[in-house]
Amino acid sequence: MCGIAGAYRWPDGKAVTDRLTDVLAHRGPDGAGRYDHPAGDGTVHLGHRRLAIIDLSETGAQPMVSDGLALTYNGELYNAPELRAELEAAGVRFRGTSDSEVLLEAWRRWGTDCLPRLRGMFAFGIFDERTGELVLVRDQLGIKPLFLMRRGEGLVFASELKALAAATGGSMEVDHAALVASLLYYWVPDSRCALRGAEKLPPGSWLRVRADGQVRRGRYWNLKDVAAEGQARARAGDLPDLAAVVAESTRRHLLSDVPVATFLSGGLDSSYLTALAARDRPGISAYTIGFRAEDAKFEAMPDDLRYARQVARQFGVDLHEIEIAPNVLDLLPQMTYSLDEPIGDPAAINTYLICRAAREAGVKVMLSGMGADELFAGYRKHLANLIAVRYQRVPRPLRRGVGSVVDRLPVATARRGYRSVRFAKRFLSFADLPEETAFRRSYTMYDQQELLALINPDLAGTVDDVLGEHRDVYEDNDLDDFVNRMCLGDARMFLPGLNLAYTDRSSMAASTEVRVPYVDVEVVKAAFAFPGSRKIAGRQGKAVLKEAAASILPQEIVYRPKGLFSAPLRAWMSRDLAPLVREVVNDGVLVRSGFLRRDALARMVAEDAAGQRDFSKHLWHVLTLEYWYRDATSGRGARTTAEEI
Repeated sequence: MCGIAGAYRWPDGKAVTDRLTDVLAHRGPDGAGRYDHPAGDGTVHLGHRRLAIIDLSETGAQPMVSDGLALTYNGELYNAPELRAELEAAGVRFRGTSDSEVLLEAWRRWGTDCLPRLRGMFAFGIFDERTGELVLVRDQLGIKPLFLMRRGEGLVFASELKALAAATGGSMEVDHAALVASLLYYWVPDSRCALRGAEKLPPGSWLRVRADGQVRRGRYWNLKDVAAEGQARARAGDLPDLAAVVAESTRRHLLSDVPVATFLSGGLDSSYLTALAARDRPGISAYTIGFRAEDAKFEAMPDDLRYARQVARQFGVDLHEIEIAPNVLDLLPQMTYSLDEPIGDPAAINTYLICRAAREAGVKVMLSGMGADELFAGYRKHLANLIAVRYQRVPRPLRRGVGSVVDRLPVATARRGYRSVRFAKRFLSFADLPEETAFRRSYTMYDQQELLALINPDLAGTVDDVLGEHRDVYEDNDLDDFVNRMCLGDARMFLPGLNLAYTDRSSMAASTEVRVPYVDVEVVKAAFAFPGSRKIAGRQGKAVLKEAAASILPQEIVYRPKGLFSAPLRAWMSRDLAPLVREVVNDGVLVRSGFLRRDALARMVAEDAAGQRDFSKHLWHVLTLEYWYRDATSGRGARTTAEEI
């Protein structure tokens, strides 16, 4: 896992690439490399920061140059051994054992036709000295990031947005449409970018730029098609052996020349992966977190630690426990910088602290259970949306009565919060809505009117655009299965936009690689080959994955209530962060610029403090957005003016 960067026919490209690469030093502390070559009437410059995982020798260093091809690559290919064997049988001779060299030779032999054959996580740039063409590629599911920016006939790219911002000397402007989307979701969708002029290369796609300035784009893998093919398999009764598919993916993800450990929360997803990994790597290390007792009690958080300990004992895992009692006032700006864009999920803090502890213990690679909930319908929202369909059959007067009672219930007192009341209020906020609107409302922060009341009125049209984009993505499918439509929507938006994004950025801030065996092309194909009735059975989410895991895990772990990889936000907001919230509401940059409205924020703070509604997540995200905006508009990364809003 590494950091990549480059400039193609860009003014002062060498200096720009040097700055890009230097900003990415945390992604690759084990080595740095540069490459340059003429490209038409300009020059191409490639930069690389190395985190050495496979082939630790210099034969794995990058940019890798061989017989007219130059590669800068970030990722891991889990089927590299098979591709290597096929290429060797065709006469290719390899200098080292890295997957980077396998990728370079696969490209030489097959060009873009090699892309559907790659199984892994990756983003790379490859330059052909003979044609002067540069091609940028991103993996099928958007696990690895790739940002780019075009100006005239030139292009720059990097693994992180902050690198592009640094390379342009603070001349980039904030994209307020992306900030509106961030407020809605508490993350920036993969289709948008927080700085104007920059973009994210879409998952499963490539971009080719030629020396004459022509640019072509292509898609080599489409999740919509995979889901449709899976539905056809399900109808034909061609159901895969999910236990075998997940076990094989986990085994492949252990490929490494350095120690590998796992996240172990004690929940189903991480416990299943840890048990499978321990079967192949006896004594493997795992890392888990806990919180201050008073914070966990206030938040009514389940005791996940005892389940993690149970799994560790049963499978001989070396468990490391980390208590998270962070100085959030210090961590908040640090995480905002590391996350590149305004992402309001506090789970990013957990990921960073776990990865930092693992790295300090000499571990460079971690396995995560990320993705199982999205693919197998494991979130509460999936079950809640199914229940909402049934709830709509209840007579309207009775529904109004239930809503009136729940609306009067407090979500918290001075001593503790009430999770069941929070869930009930959340459910009733979307239970009467049409499918796409209800699904969006079940996991986003605001409905349309609440969002309009929070921001500058001039952005009303932008709100319509953002909501329309969600509708377009969600409804773009050929599925007649409600549960799989939700899973497909999550896999196209929620997974790359939030979970994979914060996992990559917060782990790489600690110079640690996180691998996600559930977010594997073969696991994804298998997931969509099961009908929704096998994913949610009764009130059990992830039913088919639980059936697979039951062959190795104890029933108590498989069927325990779902935990949360989150943080005690209500406790933090009411204690550690209360003064900062007041400052941001009364005199924050977002309020003074006119982007956010002070009166709407003040109402949220008051209702949250009174315990009538739970706005802790909303206010946390306002803090992350404030810190990101301060940095972006300070001249270090971007610029904006109040008149632009």
